[in-house]
Order: sequence, then structure tokens, then C-alpha cells
Amino acid sequence: MTTRPESAGHDYDVVISGASLAGSAAATLLARRGARVALLERRSDPEAYKVLCTHSMTAGAYPVLDELGLVPVLEKAGAVRSEARWYTRWGWIEPRAAPAGPELPYAYNIRRSVLDPLIRSHAAGTQGVDLLLGHRVTGLVGEAGRTVGVRATTPEGEREIRARLVVGADGKDSTVAKLAGVPERQYENTRFGYLAHFRNLPLPGGIGQTWFLEPDMAYAFPNDDGVTVLAVLPDKKRMPAFREDLEGSFTEFVRALPEAPAIDSAERVSKIIGLVDYPLHSRRPTAPGVALIGDAALTGDPLWGVGCGWALQSAQWLAEAVAPAATGRGDLDKSLAVYARRHGRRLRGHQYLAADFAKARPFNPMERLMFSAAARDESVARHMHLFGNRLIGPLRFLNPLAVAKASTVNLKHRRATAAPTR
Repeated sequence: MTTRPESAGHDYDVVISGASLAGSAAATLLARRGARVALLERRSDPEAYKVLCTHSMTAGAYPVLDELGLVPVLEKAGAVRSEARWYTRWGWIEPRAAPAGPELPYAYNIRRSVLDPLIRSHAAGTQGVDLLLGHRVTGLVGEAGRTVGVRATTPEGEREIRARLVVGADGKDSTVAKLAGVPERQYENTRFGYLAHFRNLPLPGGIGQTWFLEPDMAYAFPNDDGVTVLAVLPDKKRMPAFREDLEGSFTEFVRALPEAPAIDSAERVSKIIGLVDYPLHSRRPTAPGVALIGDAALTGDPLWGVGCGWALQSAQWLAEAVAPAATGRGDLDKSLAVYARRHGRRLRGHQYLAADFAKARPFNPMERLMFSAAARDESVARHMHLFGNRLIGPLRFLNPLAVAKASTVNLKHRRATAAPTR
């Protein structure tokens, strides 16, 4: 039996700021690997949840949900599989699984009002995790050029909590990242957005719909309890006129969509919530004694619905990389370097393309090639499904064989449409 080394002065092995998806998942996964974790949440209500969200998880998150043991729990809660079809000027991209082929990967759509309390409660019930509600991080404790803990305001007053590792899971405006002096890069998003929840809003096939209107965007994702989240993301040039009559503009935008959802017969069960200015953020995900996960490390464009999935995946990557060192059995700096490399390798390319598309530009030539072919060929559509769910990166998405296949599909289409009728 290996004796676990203890280090004087550490209250915990890991302290995590933020108990939403990324923080709760990381706390659970680290504790299962033997770490003592303090999970801090600034809000005092255990049922608190994030309001501004796509309420959808890409398929890349499924393995994390499975490891957490949440798949049957989510299905019991009414989560909807995150299948989708996408409208383009060439028609609908419908990545259906081939009749004899394997099932397409999926995760779930579920409202954060259900998901956040569920995953937080799951973390709190994990041996080795202390959920500390009403704890707001106000400072970092430093020694010898590295972070060794946090200072926080609590319902009982100020408190200092020391740990080998401090994790920022506190969102795009991360206090931990700012206090640690982690540089941030911002990318302008030249679309604005509004979303609302509707009940009894049927969608074709009962699956998600996304509209690429070049440059405007929209999506509708079915969620638990018969509720659908419906969002519109127009070019910012339209914002002044749109906001003069928000409800009317929102409704008219949806009515004009191809195969538009029947918004007039549905019941709106939420306010119309705004995304007036939502730039993309990127930060290096580590500093001495610090790791960033979820939106604290990287905030994507909400139109892609990747934030929840990346929050869960980054939590898993961190736990896999640092758990031994966080419990005193390895070099923490080397372990953090492993996490940073994996985070960059898996997400940097996706973020680069998302930042470029956030300029509200039309499709570029390569996008035109791939999207048009996907609308005409099911195998290309399935390939796009893998990319849209961030299961493959840009290099695999645009590999020579995939580009050649798309070119062949479009060439055959042009020949067929150009053939004289008899």
C-alpha cells in the first residue's frame, strides 16, 4: 500500500473556483483520482444555473458524461439527443446514419436549470469534494512565484484556502485568470443574438435545426420537458432597427426562416434574452499553480453550441493530466504543461475558424465546397457532423480525401444539372 504524501500548509490538494459544468466535473473527476477538492461557488443557492446558454452539448462531451455516470441520469431527466440538420443555400445538410452503418455520435440537449444543479449535486456527493457555497474568490495566495491558494469572501467572513493547484472554472470573465495575470486575447464577434424558450414548438424530425443564412444565423434546439431554445444571430448592422421592436423583430426573423418553426402557435416560456456583444476569448490555460477550464480558458462563438461540451472535456483533460501531481505524486508544472498542450491541440484550430467566421462574412471557397457537397451527399454530411460536434479537428475535416470527395460530389451535381433534358 502506497502512503500518500501530505504537504504542510495545504488545506486541500485542489481548490476550484466555480461550480457549474466545468468546475463540478473537474471536482468529481479529480476526487475520484484521490484528490481532496474544495469546490467554491460564489452563489449561495445550490439550484443556481447559467441562463445565457445554447443548452446543448456536442457529442465530444459524451465520454465525459459517461465517465461521470450521468448518462442514465440525464436520460431520466428528459434530455434530448443532440442530433441536428443545417440549412444552407444549397439545401439542408442531413447527417443521418446509414441504415446498416454505426449510430452517429451524440450528446444531449438539456436546460441548464436542470443540468447545473444536477452536476453540482453529483460533485457534492463525491467523496473528497467539499462544496462551499457563497464563496467568492477575491485574491490569490502566492509563494515563490507561484499560486498556492485563494482568498475568498464567505458567509462567515474572509477566508484563506491553500492548495497545490488552483483551478479557474469561473467563466469568460474569470477572476482567477485576471488575478493570476494570464494574458487574454479577444476576437470581435460582429453578430448579435437573442434567444428564448418555447413550449410546443415542433421541429422537422424532432431534432435541432441550424440556419446558415450568410451572414445571419439562427438555431432551434429541442430540450427536456418539451421546451425548445430558439435563437437568432443577425449581423450587427441590423441591431439598431432590430432593437426598436425586439419582440416583433424576433418573431419576424423566425417567420422568414426556411421551413420556419411555427412560432405563432407556440408558447413562449421565457424572456427574450440578449447577446448584444459577445466577443470570443482565448487564454493560455495554465500559469504556475493555476489551471483554467471551460470558458475561463476559451470562450467560443455561441452560434456553434460548443461551450458546454468544451467545459466538460477540458475538465476531463485536466483531471487526467494533473491528478497524480495534485495529490503529491508528481511534478505539477510538467503535468500542467501536458494539459496546456492537449487543450491547445484539441481546441486551437476550432477557435481560429470560429473567430474568423464571427466576422459575419459569407462562406469562403473551402466552406462553399464542403457545405454544398454535404447538402448533396450523405457521407459528406456525416463527415460534417463529426466536425460540427468537434470530434475531429479542421485538419481532418479538410483532409485531401474529404476535399476530393466533396469536389467529386459537386462535379457530378453540375454535370447532372447541366445535362439536356430529353
